[in-house]
Amino acid sequence: MNREDVIRLAEQAGCGWAMVGKEPVLTGVELLERFAALVAAAEREECAKAVENYAGAWDDEGYAIAQAIRARGNKLVPSNIMSSHKKVL
Repeated sequence: MNREDVIRLAEQAGCGWAMVGKEPVLTGVELLERFAALVAAAEREECAKAVENYAGAWDDEGYAIAQAIRARGNKLVPSNIMSSHKKVL
């Protein structure tokens, strides 16, 4: 994730900007929490894609690991995802 991605996600979250000296900073606690969730989701998706690209489209274990990475954004990880791979995550 590069600087432009971070700025785009901050704006998508509705964060405000304030200047501290010459540096811009994000404002709004609830919006910062939303921003953090968007950043985490974007990183999870990139990790899942990396696993899929490494494992290949037909690798069931790689697919299961990618799904488990994506599921980490939910409060509960689905129990039907290969439990033997939970230790990897």
